[in-house]
Amino acid sequence: MAPNRLASEQSPYLLQHADNPVDWFPWGDEAFALARSQDKPVFLSIGYSSCHWCHVMARECFEDHEVASRMNDAFINIKVDREELPHIDAVYMQACQLLTGSGGWPLSVIVTPDRQPFFAATFLPKHTRQGIMGMMELIDAVERLWKEKKDRVVSEAAEMSRLVRRASEVRPGGDLDPRLLDKAFEELRARVDPVFGGFGTAPKFPMPQTIMFLLRYSCRTGSREALDMAVKTLDAMRSGGIHDHVGSGFHRYATDRQWLVPHFEKMLYDQALLALAYTEAFQVTGRDTFGQTARDTIDYVLRDLRTREGLFASAEDADSEGGEGRFYLWTERELRLVLDETSFDLAREAFGLREEGNVPGEHGLTIIHLAQKSSSLAGRLGMTTEVLSNRIRRVLADLRAARAQRQRPFKDTKALTDWNGLMIAALARAGAVFHRTDYLSAATHAADFILENMVEKGRLRHVFVNGQTSVDAGLDDYAFLTWGLIELYEATFEMRYLETAASFTSTLATHFSDPSSGGFFTTADDTDVPMVRTMTAYDNALPSGSSVTMLNLVRLAGLQGDHGLRERAMELGRAFSLPVGQAPSAHAFMLCGLDALAGPAMEVVIAGDPAREDTRAMVEAVHSRFLPRASILLAPDASGQGSNPLLQGKKPVNGRATAYVCRGSTCLEPVTDPEKLLESLG
Repeated sequence: MAPNRLASEQSPYLLQHADNPVDWFPWGDEAFALARSQDKPVFLSIGYSSCHWCHVMARECFEDHEVASRMNDAFINIKVDREELPHIDAVYMQACQLLTGSGGWPLSVIVTPDRQPFFAATFLPKHTRQGIMGMMELIDAVERLWKEKKDRVVSEAAEMSRLVRRASEVRPGGDLDPRLLDKAFEELRARVDPVFGGFGTAPKFPMPQTIMFLLRYSCRTGSREALDMAVKTLDAMRSGGIHDHVGSGFHRYATDRQWLVPHFEKMLYDQALLALAYTEAFQVTGRDTFGQTARDTIDYVLRDLRTREGLFASAEDADSEGGEGRFYLWTERELRLVLDETSFDLAREAFGLREEGNVPGEHGLTIIHLAQKSSSLAGRLGMTTEVLSNRIRRVLADLRAARAQRQRPFKDTKALTDWNGLMIAALARAGAVFHRTDYLSAATHAADFILENMVEKGRLRHVFVNGQTSVDAGLDDYAFLTWGLIELYEATFEMRYLETAASFTSTLATHFSDPSSGGFFTTADDTDVPMVRTMTAYDNALPSGSSVTMLNLVRLAGLQGDHGLRERAMELGRAFSLPVGQAPSAHAFMLCGLDALAGPAMEVVIAGDPAREDTRAMVEAVHSRFLPRASILLAPDASGQGSNPLLQGKKPVNGRATAYVCRGSTCLEPVTDPEKLLESLG
């Protein structure tokens, strides 16, 4: 059978469907023009390459010739990669939530030829089962409706479009009240799982932005309880099956309360955000288990997700060898073939191995996890925790070498500007904190590639794959990359990164800003969108672009001495003050911005030659501390001159690297000793 129209696309997800018997179109005017000329509704299928249930629906429906024939007769069919076109996904996901009360992927929407939705669902089997409508029955029902009651369908679709536009409206309120930080903490305290960490029961998602909020809240208030909530969750995830102990990195989420059984896909954004959260937790607690987890996660990305251009691929699939998680699961026989008797005995104790396995419904299959605390196991085995840790790492290395012989899950090789921005931020922060020049080099290389190859006429592009860029950048692209550039400046003090971050923020003001609300749309003013330009501050798997932009504005204001940027951050907060006030813990990253906005701010300027050891010692002292409200700058000009007003008059004292620390409106005496600097930081 000849490939369909998706064969000429670049998206790895669309290419997965190029051989389907469904006559797929990519998103675009051609499909909707044909729908109008043939008077057919449009079946819109939205998913992504590492989505397990997308693959299941593809097998049951899109690869089935009977279903495909009926779809081709009844509809014009469009397939969308939600990661490639997030603005299309966002609008129709809003419609799905309004129509059904829930959402998710695969997203299945039926729209009129003028792109207005009248039916939405997620996974659809071939035939109706367990209360879920089947594709065959759905096609029959839609054909009857379109033939007999088309006018009513079109009218109801127009009303649904109106509701989508209304749901996307933003009505500004007053300033964000710092007391919302306390309210968010109380909401999280009411939902925290005191036994296994995390929030709620099952399924459990990592939500690293919530961890970042708790770390900031603890830093602000001294709350031991907030810190304990963050630490327990990080410990539980690090020990559980959601963490790939053999190859490092984290799976998407856990299906159970204990964090044991994951959905096995690995997303770049999870690696980046969790690496940031574990790095910050290391700064706060000094616990190297957190530092090691951050480093292992980054090492996984550099080893398995880095592209030949030095960017980072989007994801690895959950499925391989015909089943979910097969790459990651072990039988006792497989473990015994890899490990000698001594190592197997240690693995049995450390990983809680049982003959029946630990995967529900899969007898004999095991997910590797840490079944008990290292200190308890070390004491029982009569060894130090350091010796135990080293022995476990050798066991895991043996398993990794054996696992490398298996068929790897599919890797989605497209590089997205927004997710790469997050990874640049994680690499820069971890590189600074752990003194890893390889991390800083990787961050610099990725940032430079994007700035040199994914900017056209001053505007970012969203996708890079197979040597080509595509899709206009959205708010998340600018926001997340700006975050990465700010982190990269504070790690390397290369001024060009700070200047580019400021430039991208100006682009947001020109093309994304909404003067009536003070917020930012998720799409630019010249991007074609169906129904409405959306605007949100709500955290999902990712922090919202609006929330990240708010924190970026505060940080740029501190790094450049620009009070106007601070005012703009306050205006952005007012745009979303009503929804944030109603559910503050659902806007955790915006509250990270509020924490920075509420102050007290700190400025740390180190004056000295960056090539000298005394300057590096001062910089390392600053990077060792968790300073979420600090602006960290380097004044390399010994004359104390420069364009940045914060650097004016800042120069070495008696030829030695010197740190200038200001808290709020109070500046401390300059110091030339790293220990004195640490005292100044508090």
